[in-house]
Amino acid sequence: MNERENVLELDEYLIRTSNLKKYYAEEGRLSFFSLKSTKSLVRAVDQVDLLIGRNEVLGLVGESGCGKSTLGRTIIRLEEPTSGRIFFLGREITHLSQHDLKAFRKKMQIIFQDPASSLNPRKTVFEIISQPLKVHGKVSGKKATVERVADLFDKVGLERNHMERYPHQFSGGQRQRVCIARAIALDPVFLVADEVVSALDVSIQAQILNLLMVLKEELHLSILFISHDLSVVRQISDRVAVMYIG
Repeated sequence: MNERENVLELDEYLIRTSNLKKYYAEEGRLSFFSLKSTKSLVRAVDQVDLLIGRNEVLGLVGESGCGKSTLGRTIIRLEEPTSGRIFFLGREITHLSQHDLKAFRKKMQIIFQDPASSLNPRKTVFEIISQPLKVHGKVSGKKATVERVADLFDKVGLERNHMERYPHQFSGGQRQRVCIARAIALDPVFLVADEVVSALDVSIQAQILNLLMVLKEELHLSILFISHDLSVVRQISDRVAVMYIG
């Protein structure tokens, strides 16, 4: 295979990282012989090469603290990489400015582990879900906004007449459905699902996993599914990658 053919083959993947690194500087302790503290590097993500295909769920499993969540956030540029390259939809996005990155933001979204902390308690779920629609100009006018949010409620299995409720009025599983509705509001093609079922009861976990699998097929999504639980990862993933200390 020549170089051009190899590039074309790689571009078939939705997400590609090459030698991706994310390091943090950590203050060390003061030395007995010096008043200066030493700094050490925490290698949260260290030389990661990753490929995620279109309409594929890649499970990322590993112990807590091994860098899984940092990798997910770095891929979608919520964290700035220390070095390496990130490709999305065939284009390198590693060094795009925040202004240029805005065009890609709506195509890649994240669902966090704890829905309670990622939902504004002072806003109704209608306001929470409609906010990204307004920011990105996805809908125009009150009627269109209500219709879009209602459609999203249908997609994630929530009742339309609950749109004016606040997050605390929902169960944990329902709050995670609200987070999923917000994540798919802009019609993304890539989701980072970061420990999305780890705080839920086993029966509710199965429901959320089934919902993600249905949405993957309906919306043609690619998903990076992050978990420390291999049994959960196996239920939803097409392929599994293991991460260990970065």
